[in-house]
Amino acid sequence: MKETYAGRGCVIIPALNEEMRIGHIVSEARGRGLDCIVIDDGSVDKTRDEAASEGADVIVHRKNHGKGMSLRDGFKRALEGEYDYVITMDGDGQHHPDELEHFIRAAGKNDTDLVIGNRMGNPKDMPLRRRATNWFMSSLISFMAGQSIPDTQCGYRLIKTKVLRAIPLTTDKYEIESEVLIEAARAGFAIKSIPIKSIYRGQKSQIRPFKDTLRFFSFIFRVALKR
Repeated sequence: MKETYAGRGCVIIPALNEEMRIGHIVSEARGRGLDCIVIDDGSVDKTRDEAASEGADVIVHRKNHGKGMSLRDGFKRALEGEYDYVITMDGDGQHHPDELEHFIRAAGKNDTDLVIGNRMGNPKDMPLRRRATNWFMSSLISFMAGQSIPDTQCGYRLIKTKVLRAIPLTTDKYEIESEVLIEAARAGFAIKSIPIKSIYRGQKSQIRPFKDTLRFFSFIFRVALKR
């Protein structure tokens, strides 16, 4: 019998205008015995209705606040619900629900506190510019974390809630994914990477190259000063 993690978990999904996909993702996750928290971050479509119709606990932002704020709100709700772990997924279909069990199985290892997906083993569908950016950022974050993390920008990850209770999170945008890894590593938590599929179907990225790059390097500078 394969080892797995027996704790109680939920899936956290930040979503912006994902009415075509969010219901399917919630249904697949709940079909695997996981609760779902969807953060509708200012959608103007039926994202919240589709998520709720499949049984998700929906947090509604009346205007767009960013992925970081959405995840922080989701983490807060999960901690209030006394879950043992959370799994974060994107709402645009880039993360395959079939791989949820791989994260849960990896979390069963006693020395694993955070499990992060790694798309870089077979990034055939990932745009070349994003692949190069990911390599650079992953190298930088790995250095700062003191652990080798080949795909630090992957949002598909399992985080035990003891990690969330122990680390400070302050960012509101995409840099939160790097903040979680750096703070978890500095607090002594073990991070494990597992291979996942790289799925790109022409989804439009919400990342703003200039503003978000400046924000990322500002974040890195602030973190470096804390060492």
